[in-house]
Parts: sequence; C-alpha cells; structure tokens
Amino acid sequence: MTNVVHGSNLRTVRYLTYLMFMMFAMTTDAVGVIIPEVMKQFDLSLTAAGLLHYGPMMAIAISGMFLGHLADKLGRKKTIILGLSLFAANSFLFIVGSSFAFYLTLMVLSGLAIGVFKTAALALIGDITSSTREHTSIMNGAEGFFGVGAIIGPLIVTYLLTQGLEWKWLYVSAAVLCVVIIIIASRVKYPETMQKTIEPINFKRTLAMTKDRFALSFSIGAFLYVATESAIYVWMPTYLIGYDGSALLLATYALTIFFVLRAAGRFIGMWAMARFNWSMVMVILSGAIAVCFVISVVAGRDWAVYLLPLSGLFMSAIYPTLNSKGISCFEKNKHGAAAGVILFFTALGAACGPLIMGIVSDANGGQAVYGFIVATGFSLVLFAGFLYNLVKDPTRQRLLELEQSEYKALA
Repeated sequence: MTNVVHGSNLRTVRYLTYLMFMMFAMTTDAVGVIIPEVMKQFDLSLTAAGLLHYGPMMAIAISGMFLGHLADKLGRKKTIILGLSLFAANSFLFIVGSSFAFYLTLMVLSGLAIGVFKTAALALIGDITSSTREHTSIMNGAEGFFGVGAIIGPLIVTYLLTQGLEWKWLYVSAAVLCVVIIIIASRVKYPETMQKTIEPINFKRTLAMTKDRFALSFSIGAFLYVATESAIYVWMPTYLIGYDGSALLLATYALTIFFVLRAAGRFIGMWAMARFNWSMVMVILSGAIAVCFVISVVAGRDWAVYLLPLSGLFMSAIYPTLNSKGISCFEKNKHGAAAGVILFFTALGAACGPLIMGIVSDANGGQAVYGFIVATGFSLVLFAGFLYNLVKDPTRQRLLELEQSEYKALA
C-alpha cells in the first residue's frame, strides 16, 4: 500500500517533478546550439563535437540501467535529492575549466546524474496518481515541461552568446535552479511506497526485467520513437540547407517551431490521455508522424520545410505515454527499475538513431535525405507496433489488475 500525501503537499511534489524535467531539458536540448560554438572554439570535426550529444545520452542509458533500482531501494525522495545534488555540483564545475575534454567529462557526468533523478521522478509519478489513466496524463504534463525547457535552454545560450558570454553559464543557471528544487524537495513530505518484497532490489533485478515482454516492448517503442524524434533536432537543419523556396523564413526557424509545437502538443496530450483510449490516440499520432516523414522524403524539401516541424505536434504525446504505460505494467515497488530499463533504451535511441542516419548519409555523398529515409523506417515500424497494440490490446489485462491492486488506495 502507499502512504498517501494529500492536498497542497501533493501538488508541490507534482510541480517539483515538472520543474526537474524542465531544468535538465534546458541543458540536454541546448547541445545542438552549443556544438557549433565548441567546433569553432576547439577546431573540432563534426564527429568529435558530436560527442557532446552522444556522450551524455550513453551516460543516461548506463545510469538508467545500472542505477535505476536506487529509486526502489532508497526511496523516491532520497534518490531524487541524490541525483539533483550530483547534477548541481557537476554543473557548477563548468566555471572551473575550459578545455574540450573537461567539458565532455562534465557532460557525461551530468548524464549519469540525470539518469539517477529522472528514474526516481518517473517512479514517483506512480505514487502520486490514483489510476493508470491519470498516470499517463501527468506523465504528459511532465514531458510538457520538458518541452518548455527544450525551448528555454537554446534561447538562453543564444542570449549569452549575443552578450559576449560563454555558453557554459547555461549550466551554472541550471545548477542554481537545481539547488532551489533541492531545498524545497528536502522540506516537502513525499509519498512513500510501503509495499515490501523479499526479492533483492539491485541491478540484477533490473536486468531481469528486460526479459519481461511488456518492459521489452515498451522499451523498443521508446527506442524507435526517440530515434525518429532525434532525426528532427539533430539532422533537420542539415536537410534544409540549400532550401530556396517560398518558405525561407519558416526554414530558418523550423527547429524552434518544432520545439514549440512539441511542447504545446504535450499539454494537449495531457488532456487527451485523460479522456480517450490511449491505444487509438497512439495509432493516430504515430500514423501522422509516418505520413510527415514519408512525404518529406518522397516530395523533398519543398514539403519537408512544412511537415517536419509539424511532426512535433504529433510526436508530443507518444513518448510520455510509452513511458507511462510501460511503467504502469509493473507493481509500484518495481517502478524505478522499469523506468530505468525504458530510460536505457530511450537514451540508446537518442544516441544511435542520429549516428546511423549520419553514417548512411555519409555513405551516400553526404546527402541528409538518405538519413531521413532511415528515420522514416523507424517511424513506420513504430506505427506498425501501435497498430498491433490497438488490435490485440496485449496490456489490457495486466493494466486492469494493477489498477485494482496498486492504485485503488488513492482512488
């Protein structure tokens, strides 16, 4: 059973969780703006500078898999504060050094810290919701704040550069916000999952979860989605280079438009998931994404300049729903481990998807369209998976059982 925290205290916990998502998105999604500056500063190749993206993503993946169980073992609050403390300390260190190796090391360490507090935050959502439907709705809200952070971060970097300041002050700003969250979190009462298990809570328990068909299915779905999404924010600007059509202004701000639509769509997703069948919504959204990618590849940049940014609106609700339903397929005392497994595949998709696209594009004369053909394949497989889920509804029985055993105390 769960020790329930009511009223304003529970709302505070929820909004602190939202702020955490916004805070670390400010740093992770600003890397695309930082990479060009680092390339100029240290005279790096694109592959070398890209380590600032691949490094932290792989670190998040490793942290999710190897440390995800801490949320179940130590408790959500302790694990969140531990991860945030590591992230804040690491971010403040950016003002100490100024070499590429130093920056890369700190970004990798920040990825490890993010993996710790994010898995705990994801597990916490199960403790503060009264149904699997509400779980999905709040997860969309958290990812909505993540989308806001993804907009704020690049804007802060751009402002810093126009003022003659270094981009690393973004991390110092994030560290200050992180300290504020830590102080408030330390004073707030969090719900505690009281269910006990004789099963040891360790890495082996998390690893064993990858054999569960639900954990593996939702994790593969997360990989496919993130590999598709990252195609936009990593390679869309490259694909649109040389575009000289009638929508030049739109092409210039295509990535910003994508992020804005993604953030807006997640709040819409928060509303939709609380009211409609999630399986049908996922089929509609993933189908729309696949259509955007197929037309963008077949019809070329004249259509891609409109459809690729628009895909952000349809992408918005997919990842948080995958995350929510995947985690909800397990007892609450396993939510940390489940979140860790899904986070591992998420970060793997964010690292491997753009890498595979880059390799394929380079093998075809450096033309980005060939990379987008790969991403289109990811989107079509994702759509097929959701279509299968709608027809067969494999999670229905397990979610119904856990609805009664895990959430009725909060209903």
